[in-house]
Amino acid sequence: MKDISLEPIFLTVTADIQPLVKLTHGGINMTELRHAVDSMPFNSVYDFIRTAANHLTKEGRVQEAIERISEFDQAAQRMGEESGKLLDIHAALMQTITALHIHAGNIDEALASAATTLNLLAQEPRRKDEPFLSVLASLLYDIALIHSSRGQYKQAEREIEKAMKIFERLAKSSPERYGPAHLLAVNASTQIYRSRVKQAEALAACQNTTNACLRMVGEGIEDAGMRLVESLADEGHTLSQMCRQREAVQYFTRALKYLTKMEPEFSLRQLQLSIDLGEALLSVKGSREKGIHLLNTMLYKANKINAGAEHRRIVDILYNAKNNSMDIFAFWHKIFPR
Repeated sequence: MKDISLEPIFLTVTADIQPLVKLTHGGINMTELRHAVDSMPFNSVYDFIRTAANHLTKEGRVQEAIERISEFDQAAQRMGEESGKLLDIHAALMQTITALHIHAGNIDEALASAATTLNLLAQEPRRKDEPFLSVLASLLYDIALIHSSRGQYKQAEREIEKAMKIFERLAKSSPERYGPAHLLAVNASTQIYRSRVKQAEALAACQNTTNACLRMVGEGIEDAGMRLVESLADEGHTLSQMCRQREAVQYFTRALKYLTKMEPEFSLRQLQLSIDLGEALLSVKGSREKGIHLLNTMLYKANKINAGAEHRRIVDILYNAKNNSMDIFAFWHKIFPR
């Protein structure tokens, strides 16, 4: 299962993790690590845990990552009463283990560790601080992916909607850290929501935060933003193939709008999406002239950037639009009136 919360771009590392990296270089002394963790800010600990887990995962050592984090979790719990910061660390460790299990395809184990994480967070359910919210939102994101993969869409929709709202809130105060997670949650919602209406409502609800994130410069933001653009474009293509051009126009328009925020200079991808939009507009009643105008404009831009294949595609679309004068369905209704 791809796009889990463990990805490096999901939560940008913004805290200083070097003290913990140096401490674990060449081996791990759990006692020293336990005391170091106790003296460091939560985000430093969370970023370190995620970075270490992702490093081992990339090397194909997922099971080792699960075992090491579980060992670390047991050591951390020996620090004292499970409350406050210790509770946050315990929950962060279990959330990371959940993501690792999902990556390994251990879905039952993932759900079990997710339940443990939720029980830990439920001990102080009214909290609104960053550690609590970031762990909860990441967990909900992962659980939504599991339920969606199992066809349990109602549960998945509730979870991804809550994750989006939390990440939107966090991104307003810390866009560099939480902007990519917010974009990836929005992206996941386009795949999880079964209703096109709900998809559109979800996209509209977090539009301002999404726009703000997309205007930022940063590798994580750009990668997450491009995934969102591609997902919207894919939805548009699917709707076009289903002859639902009016809805396709909405998705192509939004994808193009987001892409333009990331790429102020006109690009080949913008040209391709604009052609998709123009072709869809031709099939929507009342929008034919808009489509022709857009495609003619893109014809000029295709020449300008030497996009030969796209130029030929526009010419073909315009030619077919001009010569497709036989409306078969119009004749059908005259022969077989309702």
